[in-house]
Amino acid sequence: MPDPSRTPAIDPVTLAVLRGRLEQVADEMDATLYRSAFNPIIAEAHDACHGLYDAATGDTLVQGKSGLPVFVGAMAFAVRATAKAAESRSGMQDGDIWISNDAYDGGTHANDFKLVRPFFRNGKLYCHMASAAHWHDVGGAVPGNYNPAATECWQEAVQIPPVRIVRDGVLDRDVLAILQANTRLPDSLWGDLNGQLAALELGAKRLHGLLDEYGDDLVLQALSELRSRALRLMRSHIASLPDGRYSFEDVLDNDGISPEPLTIALDMTVSGDRLLLDFSRTSPQCAGPVNISRATAIAACYVALKHLFPDVPANAGVLDAVDFVLPDRLVISAERPRPVGGYTETILRMIDVIFSAAAKADPKRAVAQAYGTINALSIAGLRSDAGREGQRWVMFSFFGGGHGGHSGGDGLSHGNAPISTATIPPLEILEAAYPVRFTEWSLRADSGGEGQHRGGLGAVYEIELLEKDAEVFVFGERGTSPPKGIAGGGAGALNVFRYENDGAWHVPPMVSKMRGIRLVRGERVRLETPGGGGWGSAAERQPELRERDREMGYVTTGADAGRKASE
Repeated sequence: MPDPSRTPAIDPVTLAVLRGRLEQVADEMDATLYRSAFNPIIAEAHDACHGLYDAATGDTLVQGKSGLPVFVGAMAFAVRATAKAAESRSGMQDGDIWISNDAYDGGTHANDFKLVRPFFRNGKLYCHMASAAHWHDVGGAVPGNYNPAATECWQEAVQIPPVRIVRDGVLDRDVLAILQANTRLPDSLWGDLNGQLAALELGAKRLHGLLDEYGDDLVLQALSELRSRALRLMRSHIASLPDGRYSFEDVLDNDGISPEPLTIALDMTVSGDRLLLDFSRTSPQCAGPVNISRATAIAACYVALKHLFPDVPANAGVLDAVDFVLPDRLVISAERPRPVGGYTETILRMIDVIFSAAAKADPKRAVAQAYGTINALSIAGLRSDAGREGQRWVMFSFFGGGHGGHSGGDGLSHGNAPISTATIPPLEILEAAYPVRFTEWSLRADSGGEGQHRGGLGAVYEIELLEKDAEVFVFGERGTSPPKGIAGGGAGALNVFRYENDGAWHVPPMVSKMRGIRLVRGERVRLETPGGGGWGSAAERQPELRERDREMGYVTTGADAGRKASE
């Protein structure tokens, strides 16, 4: 980066134009992958992201607006890990692309494959371009890889350290063969990989065009200024909060192995224009797959802070005014080989505690807790219809719920998790791709927490199997502890999962997690997802809003009694 003290200030109009153009590079990479991926989790749900990263440090420079922000935060660690691996193997070379799914040095979990392309100008490394995307299946004990009974990372998925997938512009077929041998869906893997490679190629083309137009040094200056502005804005927002220590803790239902709840605890200290996030009181790393790595934990904090301060530019400057206390070997700083497949549930709880701690400092700025689980569900089996006998199919998807109320109004009903800007896969796509039928897809009445501003509603999904038989697993949360309200608001409803066998409905022993469920044709699974927490006292809710809730069926008579019974 250029030294700002020795460089004339960039004018605001040029800076705004370059910010938009740089974001457009990442946005076009996102769009390219979404339109070319084989996997509905990428193509329809947009479980992917692209960004630009600093050549020397790997820090985030630019991210796309339509991908998963948590990927962008974690990708900085993946870029650094890749650069370190390259040091002993001839270094970063023009024309190479590296691939990895290392959850411990690059964040998230093993389904999320990261591709890093060093971007060169005139023979010199200018920045890194990176792509992260959730591949449909990458081996492991269960189809789709969210194995709720895993106790080691090798039971979850194949483990790929940073290696070259492209050398001097040529795809390495040996590495591809290893990847395809470790999936139940090799065609899907090949399509998704091609989509990521195409996205990086387009990104390189667009970035070269931008640099040709504006010059290498001016764009670097703009990137430096955008980070500085992010830091200044963060300092300003932090300084607007009252100094003090604000604590909050919440729990995960269990780790899938032991029924004991796990604590995610935060002590947040505001001191002038700096913020300290201390997670020391969090539970130790556990046997089951709700652990996350330190990289993932910091990425989750990045996402939460961006929600609280949305006007701050999305780059590494967001964290420059933030200090972390994350002792080793906590459930949020776990080490290999502790399983991490269910990372989504744990980062959602981290976001919850940050929101709730921030509410103690300034309730008008904070949002009540959202539904707090993606309810990862897989239904998989073999085809029996003519022409496709014996072909494996894997329906993996995640599902929505209610968001928390806030000072400006009610929470969003049936939204996606606040870790992302992804979308919930449409039922028409899922029914067209897999032998299932949705017998219900509706809003869940009475699921949002009461308040001056009500929590958004969760949803009800009921899915019938149309094939001869199938195996099911579910990996969820919020089955024992509901999403919390803030500023006097009420809690949302609990998560409920049921499955049908021999005409009777059953619930998992671990409430929200189970593998090895067997279905036969005509049997169903049913998810009733949580609503969000409420904001403010319910006594302050306007009468006309209460009447609208009843007319729309959002709230029914006896809602309070029904919620207490479910809890």
